[in-house]
Amino acid sequence: MNSRARVATLLSILLLALAGAGGYVWNVRKTQAETLASAPQVAQGGDLQSLRTQPHIVFRSNALGENYGRVAVVPLTAPDGPRAFTPASCERVYATTADAICLSAKRGLVTTYQSKLLDPSWNDTRDLPLTGLPSRARLSGDGSLVATTTFVYGDSYANPGQFSTRTVVTRTDGEVVGDIEKFKLVVDGKVITAADKNLWGVTFAGDNDRFFATAASGGRTWLVEGSLSKRTVTSIRSDVECPSLSPDRTRIAFKKHGDLPAGKWRLAVYDLRTGTEIELAETRSIDDQAEWLDDSTVLYGLSRKTDGSASSDVWKVPADGSGKPEVLISDAWSPAVVR
Repeated sequence: MNSRARVATLLSILLLALAGAGGYVWNVRKTQAETLASAPQVAQGGDLQSLRTQPHIVFRSNALGENYGRVAVVPLTAPDGPRAFTPASCERVYATTADAICLSAKRGLVTTYQSKLLDPSWNDTRDLPLTGLPSRARLSGDGSLVATTTFVYGDSYANPGQFSTRTVVTRTDGEVVGDIEKFKLVVDGKVITAADKNLWGVTFAGDNDRFFATAASGGRTWLVEGSLSKRTVTSIRSDVECPSLSPDRTRIAFKKHGDLPAGKWRLAVYDLRTGTEIELAETRSIDDQAEWLDDSTVLYGLSRKTDGSASSDVWKVPADGSGKPEVLISDAWSPAVVR
């Protein structure tokens, strides 16, 4: 075959490849358009500024359509009602009356992630440190401290020791308090210095110094209590992940592994006063950091995996182990209750 024929053959192959790629892209876009057109529309309504002055829930809206991924707000009195959309798009969001933290993704040839502090009008006020894939975010009650957890490598909590996290606590004025993995970890009276030590899932107490989190090493996890000023974290009990402190600061909602298969967890509540544990009525595996609706009810996000949907819902369940799980907000994720 002469050179001219080889060039002609190569051009033919390239044209066929381009045609195939074009057809694939067209088909994908057509499918996406049909999916969006057939998706149920969520009701919109409410004024953002007035909503911020009353008890409300902030969350990431996962309803298909132009507002997919946007942060939405609903009044606490009507969580399943019309939602008001903010300008912010976040992978994970948390809010107080003072501000909000938004972990966002900028997708392109290379996906990058950002951690942004938002004011009550949902405007960006400050970029905060973020390294890796966003996973968890929490603010202190007065909104002056923020904790973010990212995966530095690995993308699942399924097997402690097989991933590395970075959890950074920052003051919202920009001052970095520290990476809590570098705090002294004490488990059963012994200091843990192993290379596989990880800490994640911060929940703040009310004094802007004390906090709770998960610590892991050697394939085990613990609920730990920490002090920002002393730069120490101390174990309270084992098999606790992603703790969330109740509004009355007496109990911790968390996910536990127990004897379940890898990557599976059960929701439970631990009483800090009595040391007792109650497993909640939700028996499905929950991979989320719970939120408290009030002192009697726990919220959490749950993906819809059974029907092939890419969406998720926010569910609620009684904190005393009674009752049954119920959907609180459909097509939602990452709830934050703001009073």
